[in-house]
Amino acid sequence: MTYKSLTPEMALEAAQAALKQCRADGYQVSVAVVDRAGETQVLLRDRFAGLPANQTAVDKAWTSVGFRADTSQLASSIKDGTLDPRLATRPRIAMLGGALMIEAGGTLLGAIGVSGAPGGDKDEKCARAGLDAIRDKLDF
Repeated sequence: MTYKSLTPEMALEAAQAALKQCRADGYQVSVAVVDRAGETQVLLRDRFAGLPANQTAVDKAWTSVGFRADTSQLASSIKDGTLDPRLATRPRIAMLGGALMIEAGGTLLGAIGVSGAPGGDKDEKCARAGLDAIRDKLDF
């Protein structure tokens, strides 16, 4: 069996771009990139990111891979009752905006999660900057 995967260099580039975007927006955050199995490839923490930021960024990315969805969509599904809210109480599941799937050619490669900005929408903006930074390299 063969499958595509993110190189550590691509994961790092995405994380650095996300961190840069959040810094430009005035936020101290943590950024995690996980592979298709949910294993952490890269974790960056800005100097003044809050204590829960590291684990939350990893958990957001892990949740995105596990549910094969961006976490803002999952958070909306919890709110509108499409998903059972008890899912959000399970260990490692973070139904909070801020993580995006990383896909290429219909194949899930991993996810990028950001935590520490004041709101999931702001975390997601940074995650999108990270994804955009490697988008042209994903079609390998």
